[in-house]
Amino acid sequence: MSLGDEHQPEGSGGYAGTGHTRTRLPDSDPYGGARRPGRSSSRSLVTVVGVVVLLIAAIAFANRGDDDAPAGAQAPEQPRPAATAASGVHPVKAGFARDEQGAQSAAANYAVALGSAEMFDKVKRDAILRSIITPSRIASFEATLDKAYTPAFNKNVGLNEDGTTPKGYTFVSRTSPIGTKVTKATADTATVEVWCSGLLGLAGENSTTPVTNSWFTITMQLEWTADDWKIVTHSQKEGPAPVPGDDRASSADEMAKAVQEYGGFTYAR
Repeated sequence: MSLGDEHQPEGSGGYAGTGHTRTRLPDSDPYGGARRPGRSSSRSLVTVVGVVVLLIAAIAFANRGDDDAPAGAQAPEQPRPAATAASGVHPVKAGFARDEQGAQSAAANYAVALGSAEMFDKVKRDAILRSIITPSRIASFEATLDKAYTPAFNKNVGLNEDGTTPKGYTFVSRTSPIGTKVTKATADTATVEVWCSGLLGLAGENSTTPVTNSWFTITMQLEWTADDWKIVTHSQKEGPAPVPGDDRASSADEMAKAVQEYGGFTYAR
């Protein structure tokens, strides 16, 4: 789910303008009110190695609810991790439909699937590739990504060299499809473009790689094999990116809490 990359321009952290006066948090918080950088070094590195890092859904963070409240106490109204964590249950049970709509649904889900934090784990990454890449191309994809996910790359995005998350931080790596379109299709093949927004970075106090937002379009060539759509080739380009809004960047704690409480998708709905 993540492959060859010319990642997207970052720094759009916001969306439509609100007209509110822009504020700035204390400089001690790397997320402060500052606008997000125009491009993260991690995206640039992926571009250098020429590997598109797609992001996969369902990063199941080990979330815990508050079960220590005294008996009879009224628990405050707040989201519980279990309520928003990815269920792991797919909305379809027999793959995607063998038509253009099914191909678009597959491409959107594969974009989500190829970009999560799980792609930074060799074992999980290989499992992801085996589930969405056409059999004849799996070995090639694995070899390419093994060359991309190096200790230097992990360190560049804020992780430890072995791909684990530093103690006290929350690693964020998610892709959200905004829209899809089919540019070519036959009974057994389809070329689909997926317009996406992505999040990547390390949430936590003093993080030198804070979570940033980027926009990019992934093009996938799919083929119908083993009763489902599988990826044959893909490419990626930057944008289209909207004009940054005036939203205040969240603090490190706010971002980490959001990631823990809002589970990623196993499949994009």
